[in-house]
Amino acid sequence: MPWVSSVLYAAVLFAGVYYDIVGDDPQHPGRTAGFVIGVAALFALDAAEARWCRAGARRGAVAAAVLVLRVGLFFAVAACDGAGLSRVLFVLVPFTAYFAFGRRASLTLGAGCAGVLLGWYALAVDGWYADAEAISDLLMFALGLVLAVSMAAVATGAQEARRSLESTVRELRASHWQLRKYAARVAELSTAQERNRLARDIHDSLGHHLTALAVQLEKAEAFRALDATAADRAVSDARWSAARALDEVRASVRALRAESAPFSLSTALTDLVRHTGTDRPRVTLTVTGAETGYDVDRLTALYRAAQEALTNARRHADARHVTVCLEYGRSAARLTVADDGRGLPGPAAGAAPGVGLLGLRERLQLLGGALRIASEAGTGTTLTATVPRTPGGEP
Repeated sequence: MPWVSSVLYAAVLFAGVYYDIVGDDPQHPGRTAGFVIGVAALFALDAAEARWCRAGARRGAVAAAVLVLRVGLFFAVAACDGAGLSRVLFVLVPFTAYFAFGRRASLTLGAGCAGVLLGWYALAVDGWYADAEAISDLLMFALGLVLAVSMAAVATGAQEARRSLESTVRELRASHWQLRKYAARVAELSTAQERNRLARDIHDSLGHHLTALAVQLEKAEAFRALDATAADRAVSDARWSAARALDEVRASVRALRAESAPFSLSTALTDLVRHTGTDRPRVTLTVTGAETGYDVDRLTALYRAAQEALTNARRHADARHVTVCLEYGRSAARLTVADDGRGLPGPAAGAAPGVGLLGLRERLQLLGGALRIASEAGTGTTLTATVPRTPGGEP
């Protein structure tokens, strides 16, 4: 609070000059000049101190030197002041010391100033303890010291509160910026996750049915002249695959709108196996246990695994027979699809799955499940998909 000392300097300067002009005891011009020069030096010292503070140079030794110089100027001004008001300047000693050195140093210097004034009265004024004016001056000076220290404490507290508030505002701004970055990242990840989910759904549902549709139409074309019954059955199966694909598109749209529909895995697998074909490959289905306790997402993941395995067995493995076994356990459900086809080529084939198997593995892992593929060239392929029971689901 530099304005406090400036106001006090101005008041002392005005009182001293006014007393020299209108007072009964004329002052020597040199003494008056010294008084004015001393007060001007105090103004200059405060201005220099303010510049040092803005430059961050106010540290220990510099602050102590400024305080010593200020006290020296106080004594010089008081010595040249005929009005005697300059002693009030000493209340600035604990006031300025509070900002530079803290409360303890301020209280110590305030007590020192009061002691110096009391000592001066004791040595220079006879019977001062019986002089009402002297006692009044001492009390007023002591009250000024108390007020100066209190004002410095309030100002210091306000400065600390302002610095704390500014620091909090900076931290809040940084946190707000970080939250915005996190929100953008979450939105990006959510978009990528939804995009991957849609890609898996398109491949696992539409991809399977379109593949089955193409195979059945090729079969119908090939048997059209040789076996009309087989051709008609292939066309019927192709029509079922097209209808099923349309149903799954509608189910996906309902899922995007958060509209759930009942789903039975056992029924869906039975329907899938029945329309896969009865000539090549032949598919047999075995279901054990009850699917209660498993939510739609888990059951759908197992259904997609069956679709992927049957599609691969039909298109790539040239299998003659495929067995589909679904087991509902107390803690997990397991789907096993085994064929007697050519198997996956090469020993590292299982380590580099195609898009369908990669998407299936991701789908199962998101549910806490797993996918295992066992295959050797010429011995067939076994795909095993497991998903845990839904947390809180009834066994």
